[in-house]
Amino acid sequence: MPDDKTPDYDAVIVGGGHNGLTAAAYLAQAGRRVLVLERDDHVGGAAVSAQAFEGVDARLSRYAYLVSLLPQRIIDDLGLDISLVRRRYSSYTPDPLDPTRGLLVDRAADAEGARADFARAGVTASDLAAWGEFSDETRRIAEALFPTLTEPLPTRAAAKALLGDDEVWDAFIERPLGATIDARFRSDLVRGVVATDGLIGTFTSLDDPALDANRCFLYHVIGGGTGDWDVPVGGMGAVSGEIARAAASAGATVLTGAEALSVVPASEAGLATVQYRHDGELRTVAARTILSNVAPAVLDRLLGDAAAIDRPGFADGAVVVRPEGAQAKVNLFLTRLPKLRDETVAPEAAFAGTFHINELGVQLQAAFERAETGELPDPMPCEIYCHTLSDRTILGESLRDTPAQTLTLFGLHVPDRLVDRIGNDELRDRIRTAVLASLNSVLAEPIEDVLAIDATGKPCIEVKTTRDLEEALAMPGGNIFHGPLSWPWAEDDAELGTPAQRWGVATRFPDVLLCGSGAVRGGAVSGIGGHNAAMAVLEADAAG
Repeated sequence: MPDDKTPDYDAVIVGGGHNGLTAAAYLAQAGRRVLVLERDDHVGGAAVSAQAFEGVDARLSRYAYLVSLLPQRIIDDLGLDISLVRRRYSSYTPDPLDPTRGLLVDRAADAEGARADFARAGVTASDLAAWGEFSDETRRIAEALFPTLTEPLPTRAAAKALLGDDEVWDAFIERPLGATIDARFRSDLVRGVVATDGLIGTFTSLDDPALDANRCFLYHVIGGGTGDWDVPVGGMGAVSGEIARAAASAGATVLTGAEALSVVPASEAGLATVQYRHDGELRTVAARTILSNVAPAVLDRLLGDAAAIDRPGFADGAVVVRPEGAQAKVNLFLTRLPKLRDETVAPEAAFAGTFHINELGVQLQAAFERAETGELPDPMPCEIYCHTLSDRTILGESLRDTPAQTLTLFGLHVPDRLVDRIGNDELRDRIRTAVLASLNSVLAEPIEDVLAIDATGKPCIEVKTTRDLEEALAMPGGNIFHGPLSWPWAEDDAELGTPAQRWGVATRFPDVLLCGSGAVRGGAVSGIGGHNAAMAVLEADAAG
């Protein structure tokens, strides 16, 4: 057992996801002694690649799949060798009322080409103009706010001043997203395309005054200062693998198969400790600072009696409750891309960006309302993308020169509460049926005809419910953001007296910090939570 004065490490990081590894790399580079504890037999958390289908030589980005919010600053600081591919096509959306036509958004199209693409989908010139204005406004928001994500928190007033446009601020920050979308666009097809960025992983109505959709939308459109979502070459495992390499090269110790059992903050004269199990043995390690890369609700459990002393918990004083995720994740492996009912668009173009299915504005609201009553949405709103159209390296050599493709699909408005009502196995089967039906509604041939078969004779389709994500990744409720998203600023009356508060990583305990998606400005594959926690530790050290 460690004594209460001599730490084993300067920092112990609970959780070896990409954010924890980012924090470890920064702190180790700065000469700190760092230990990362990861319960699984590998690091990376949700940012991993895996062979999902037996006998199929393809390493899919099994959970997280695209990169937008990872700042170039982190890539440069840590010397990461990461390649990201910018997709030419932003999206394709078949019209659910007439799937023989659809909206293809081609970044390479000139003004005349864009007019033709929108007209083919039945979208008027006025909505095309509104699309341009809307895109320009989100770009300006991205340019103003994205650079602040790796700096101490601005206040709300400072963030608003950085944007410098009160009307745009009100439209996206103060007013429900649904009201802004409805006021801008007449086409319900376009409304749906725009709205989905506010709903992925978030169970809410676009008109909810709580503005959960607005926060989700904001993080989806500010990445890199452009809002682009890029394909990581080699899969998501290549990203977390590079961060792990940087951490190890800097001297951090990464211990896999090490499950944290409790976190005890320091007493006035002592050190913070973590008890964990490794190789069947219970061990305790002491540190000056504990960084939590697990969800706040999981940290609350690890704190146990310490958290119960004064239940209001973490940085904003809110009670830590079990969050709820709201999506189904489906991976598919195809012998080739299916044919579309819309013969004017090549499948290679339609699947190269984000493929929206059954996501009219009215369909999204109907799906939310149906799920609120405890039923699976029908039809299932789906978002799909094809990694292998941009990057064939995730396929084994025997597959790279074939027509084979991967598909990654998110089903929207599938809240965790459905597991309790329906049962996890039954829900998984229903999701599978609903996803295939949704896909087939816009295809000229059944998707089943192009599903590859694995070595056991089963079709290559893998369905993950929210409960599956919780079991695999320790994400409570399957919430991919670790909990409700926060605005990327501090309220004007917030206390920002400590480095942890200024960097948005504070808990009630000064020697226990958040470094994962549960931090302010957390969520997605970004490394921002890890970067900011490390900056808070180094700032506190410098202040003595």
